[in-house]
Amino acid sequence: MPGRSVTHTRIGVIISDEPRINEEIRTPQVRLIGPKGEQVGVIATSVALNLAREANLDLVEVAPNAKPPVAKLIDYGKFKYNEKIKAREARRNQSTAEIKEIRFRLKIDDHDFEVKKGHVIRFLSGGDKVKVTIMLRGREQSRPIGGVELLRRLAAEVEDYGTIESQPKQEGRNIIMTLAPKGKKVHTQSEQRRRGAESRAERQARQAARLAAKQGAQAKAAQEAKETVEKAAASAEDSKPAAKPAKPAKPKGEKASKPAK
Repeated sequence: MPGRSVTHTRIGVIISDEPRINEEIRTPQVRLIGPKGEQVGVIATSVALNLAREANLDLVEVAPNAKPPVAKLIDYGKFKYNEKIKAREARRNQSTAEIKEIRFRLKIDDHDFEVKKGHVIRFLSGGDKVKVTIMLRGREQSRPIGGVELLRRLAAEVEDYGTIESQPKQEGRNIIMTLAPKGKKVHTQSEQRRRGAESRAERQARQAARLAAKQGAQAKAAQEAKETVEKAAASAEDSKPAAKPAKPAKPKGEKASKPAK
């Protein structure tokens, strides 16, 4: 069927990830739900299909494992479009920030410090949080103040890109601090969402206008067809031959006059 997505094929049978609609529903009966969510009840599938055609809707199987299956009257094309929009909105509203981790040694030389600081700046610039871990070994665990000082030095040198979200604290053999980006990416995403919402509103308005125009054209065509049929019927009525006048009935008891000799 055109426009239907297919997941895979097994032993020559096409398995679709979409619900069965209209004539694809093979069960003799369905539990029907109306277009406004009203419960119609268990009816023959053929009757449900006729109701769908009369309402210019689709019969969609929404609960195939029920007995009998549950089907609903909806505009399937519009339903799929709205589902796609909802999925896109959900993906857009999901937080894209990740937590990256950078590990330092307490006795790190300046070159390695600068390299790791560059990684921290890159992560923060990309909108991600950074978990910075100082790993203490041996006697270093007895003087964690050095690790705290190293983390504060790092935070001071990247303050243009991020702020301290979680202050340095010791957890077992490690000292941990979390840095968060300064929100530039958040503002950019908000602006993109705003523009996207405006664009979607324009598209939906254009779609509604086209739909209204189409419905108006269909109504006009139906009215013209009706008027044509009525004119044809009236013309056929006018073209029928006129009925012959009936002969006057003779009064009862009156004898026919004989012709004179």
